[in-house]
Amino acid sequence: MSIKDYVTMGRSGLRVSPLCLGTMTFGKEWGWGAEESVSHAIFDRYVDAGGNFIDTADAYTNGTSEQLVGKFVAERKLRDRAVIATKFTFNGDPGNPNAGGNGRKNIYRAIEGSLRRLRIDYIDLYWLHAWDTVTPVEEVIATLNDLVREGKIRHYGFSDTPAWYVARAQTLAEKEGKERLIALQLEYSLVERNIEREHIPAAQELGIGICPWSPLAGGFLTGKYKRDGNTGRGEGRLESMKGTRNPAFQKFSERNWRILDTLLDVSAQMNKPPAQVALNWAATRPGITSTIIGATSVKQLDENLASAEFSIPLHLRKRLDDASALEPAHPYVFFGGEIGTMISGGTSVQAWMPTQITGTPAPAPTAAAKAHAGD
Repeated sequence: MSIKDYVTMGRSGLRVSPLCLGTMTFGKEWGWGAEESVSHAIFDRYVDAGGNFIDTADAYTNGTSEQLVGKFVAERKLRDRAVIATKFTFNGDPGNPNAGGNGRKNIYRAIEGSLRRLRIDYIDLYWLHAWDTVTPVEEVIATLNDLVREGKIRHYGFSDTPAWYVARAQTLAEKEGKERLIALQLEYSLVERNIEREHIPAAQELGIGICPWSPLAGGFLTGKYKRDGNTGRGEGRLESMKGTRNPAFQKFSERNWRILDTLLDVSAQMNKPPAQVALNWAATRPGITSTIIGATSVKQLDENLASAEFSIPLHLRKRLDDASALEPAHPYVFFGGEIGTMISGGTSVQAWMPTQITGTPAPAPTAAAKAHAGD
């Protein structure tokens, strides 16, 4: 894998780098981001390395991230080369219920603001940032379809959304001849593999690319945090955000410390930093299209980009797979063992293995995957 090994996003013709530059750190408004000059240097280094996929959101650093991305793209005249993605959902006017969520009124409010801050007239990939639990899926896809028809966006995708909602949206879009979503953006890492239960199989079946966010679990998988009971200590985002109720920042658990121990041992055997091994693992999993990387310095970006320059030996990958495997859960445990024999009549049946959305053959199931399936 190389950052220049561009891949189509889902079942579309949009070509993106396998490592996407996340810009949630562009701007100091949240306390742990990077100032403009550093953000500019990070942007330049990513582009100069061959990267073309830039991810931001209207809510990142209170809009500063979009402003800086727009400025940097304009200065280097990269509009035709850059694939610019941004997001809507979060409320832009507290107290106003229609200034947030995924209803038509808010989507139009949000896109006008994003286009203005980005200084562009269309968005390449427009993300629904999170399921709002109330807007009918029919309204969402109809609105996004209209935005494509109006030329304001080229494609759309969903982030942080239940798999059933994604499947219904895609099925309705296909049935009604509307533009289909091409991508999902979801948390995925060695310590957060729950999307393997429903989202990844759904995406592969429906022709949707997956862009993991937080492949380093908010910095937990870099190894910079030290165990202090079941909590952690160390400088970084998880420490500064430990008082929040946001589950994305709740990584200090006994299970996660055990996974980290395995990662540290594997990285030592490979003579690679644990962050690079964790990124490589996430980016090369079945169904993954482009993995989002973030940085607060050029050095950190360079280290992340280097994760694309090696392969994890199979025996060490198996150690990582096994250490981080999901616990068997219903209904998946129902499909193997005695029930599986009842279904197959005692015969051996091998399911057809579809190709991944990247066009390469999907690998055989790992031991962890078989255990998860109840074999």
